Amino acid sequence: MENGIEIPKEGKYIYGIIRHSGAIDFGPIGIGKRADLVYGINYNDLCAIVSNSPIIQYEARRVNMIAHEEVLEAAMKQFTVLPVRFSTISEHNDNSGILKILEKDYKKFDDLLNKMDGKKELGLKVLAHEAAIYESIIEKYDEIKTLRGKLINLPVDKTHYQRMKIGEMVAGALKKETENYKNTILDALKSLADDVKINDNYGEMMILNAAFLIKNSIEPAFDSAVNDLDEKFGRFMTFKYVGTLPPYNFVNLVINTKEL
Repeated sequence: MENGIEIPKEGKYIYGIIRHSGAIDFGPIGIGKRADLVYGINYNDLCAIVSNSPIIQYEARRVNMIAHEEVLEAAMKQFTVLPVRFSTISEHNDNSGILKILEKDYKKFDDLLNKMDGKKELGLKVLAHEAAIYESIIEKYDEIKTLRGKLINLPVDKTHYQRMKIGEMVAGALKKETENYKNTILDALKSLADDVKINDNYGEMMILNAAFLIKNSIEPAFDSAVNDLDEKFGRFMTFKYVGTLPPYNFVNLVINTKEL
C-alpha cells in the first residue's frame, strides 16, 4: 500500500519458449512502461523468455500488443519461438513458477519446438479492387451486362426494381468470383506450405486472409509464387504479404499459471 493505493505484487511475464541452455537477455524491452529486462529462465535445454512485471491483466491495446510482439520478434532473430498467449504472468516473484511450467509441460514444448524448427509464419491478405472487379463481372456475365445496358439511359425512379435485381445479381456474381480467386490463390500456394490457416475475412472486398507455415528454405519459392499471382491478378486485387511472423496461427500456448 502506497499513499492509500494498493501496489500490485510482482510476477514474471511470459512471452514465449525457446530451445536454449545458459544465460541470455534481450535488453530492457519488457511490456509496460518500466523497460524491464527481458531474459531467459532455463530448464534443461528449454528456456522461457520473461520479464519482471506487476501481476495485472494487460489491456489488449496496440502499445501492449506491439511490446509483446517485439520481444518475440527479437527472439526469432536467433531461435525458433513458441509464442505464449498475451498477458500470461506467473504469480511467483522468483524463478520457481516458471521452472514448474517448463518441467510440467516439457514434452509438449519439446515436441512443438521440434515441429516448428526451421519454419516460419507468413501472412497474406488479398483485397479486391472494387471498381475493377465489378467491371470484370459486368463484362463476364452476359445477363447482367444486357440488363444493365437496357437500364443505363432510363430514369432511376422508374427502374428501381430492375436496378435492385442487378444489384442482387452482381452481389451473387461477386461472391462466386471471389471464391474462385481464393481457391486459385490457395491452389498455387498450398503445396509450398507445411500448414495453412484460413482466417475470417473482414469486409466483402477481402478475398483471402490466410497464414502459411513454411520451411525457411522454401521462402524464396513462396515469395516468387506470391509475386507471380500479383502479376497475374494485380489489376483486380492487392496482395498484402507479411513475414516473418511469430507462428501465432499455428502455436498459441495457453498456460494456466493459477495452478502453480
